[in-house]
Amino acid sequence: MRSHVWMAAGLVAGLLLGLLAAATQHPVLLRAAELVRPLGRLFLNLLTMVVIPLVAAALFTGVAGLGNLKHLGRLGARTLGFFWGSTLVAIVLGFLVAGILLPLAPIPAEQQAALRQVADTVAAPQGAEQPPGGADFIVALVPRNPVQAAVDGHLLPLIVFITIFAVAATSLPDERRRVLIELADGATQALIKIVQWVLLLAPVGIFALVAPEVARFGWSLVKTMLALLVAVILGCLLLIAAVYLPATILVARLRPARFLRASLPSLAMGFSTTSSLAALPTMLDGAERDLGLSRRVAGFVLPLGASLNRAGSALYQAVAVTFAAQLYGVNFGFAEAFQAGAAVFLASLTVAAIPSGSVLSLAPAFMQTGLPLTGLTLLIGVDRLPDMFRTMTNVAGHLTGAAVVAALEGERPGSSPSRHRPDTENDTGQHAGRARTEV
Repeated sequence: MRSHVWMAAGLVAGLLLGLLAAATQHPVLLRAAELVRPLGRLFLNLLTMVVIPLVAAALFTGVAGLGNLKHLGRLGARTLGFFWGSTLVAIVLGFLVAGILLPLAPIPAEQQAALRQVADTVAAPQGAEQPPGGADFIVALVPRNPVQAAVDGHLLPLIVFITIFAVAATSLPDERRRVLIELADGATQALIKIVQWVLLLAPVGIFALVAPEVARFGWSLVKTMLALLVAVILGCLLLIAAVYLPATILVARLRPARFLRASLPSLAMGFSTTSSLAALPTMLDGAERDLGLSRRVAGFVLPLGASLNRAGSALYQAVAVTFAAQLYGVNFGFAEAFQAGAAVFLASLTVAAIPSGSVLSLAPAFMQTGLPLTGLTLLIGVDRLPDMFRTMTNVAGHLTGAAVVAALEGERPGSSPSRHRPDTENDTGQHAGRARTEV
């Protein structure tokens, strides 16, 4: 049975035990729900143990791996501009959708206080002090001591330092830059392996964290989690309909039906596998054969997008941060949303290719805004459905980016759909092999 199925089974078991205990108030059931709580603490400690080094290593690998920024040229600048611009739009859209839908399933104030108290006993919140605002926030982005920032759980300044360090590394000679990238990539792979081991315990950990909370708070907690799912799905569909499709119409001059027909196999692949890399061969084939994009553009934009374009994931993370703030009754005004959005954007530059990677990369935003990390385990439990929709949205963004960049480069997408067909099959096979290796 696949890992996400086991996670869902742990979530369902925890919900059933919790709801049954809350409905009957039977002392044996209530006691059973409380007895499993230490297992939840253990799982959470194991998970957070690798968060800071994983974020640091993966972010450095992703940014430094872009190569010398001077050599990216106009094609690279346009590609990154579209990807990062659409990611910012997705974050804003995520906050808007969450702000409208999540209040429809509110958590009573007394339950929020109780959830915060429980979170304090499960794991001490890191970076829980009130975050600075205004000019102090800008100043605090540059840490005096990056190591101390990591120790204190202030991940946003640490991420800024790593980004600057990685950009500096791109200016080094290739052999020296390659040494740093290989070191960081090796550390990333080792840390991912640790996370994969920890996630073997996820069904038990999710059960142990969900059961006592639902036993205490009953149906209101379940309703809030359902509202989260609806907000993510609606937000992803809005991003495709209100941002990506208009971009293909207005910039790439493609008919919506033509673009959707060419994208459907890739969207289906991303939706079912929850992996942009697994959908990369299909995207390359559809871009060249059905959209008529040149191999120069498709071969550059699509692999780069599969590596670092995470607009759908960023939208999900914005919704998830708002969900956690409502769950624990944490003040979440404009300043907090701005800081969380900055953390989400920087973390979205690279998301580890592991189950629930977008959930784990939420840790910087949680730490920066003082949200308890226990909220991450609730998100992991319900992550399969949001993961399918956000990956489908990411794939739509990759293809839209390729069509838009091609138009900006002077091509006419859709004008000659079969002109690159002869070599597409071989290139697709090569990319397929690379995708299987990376996944």
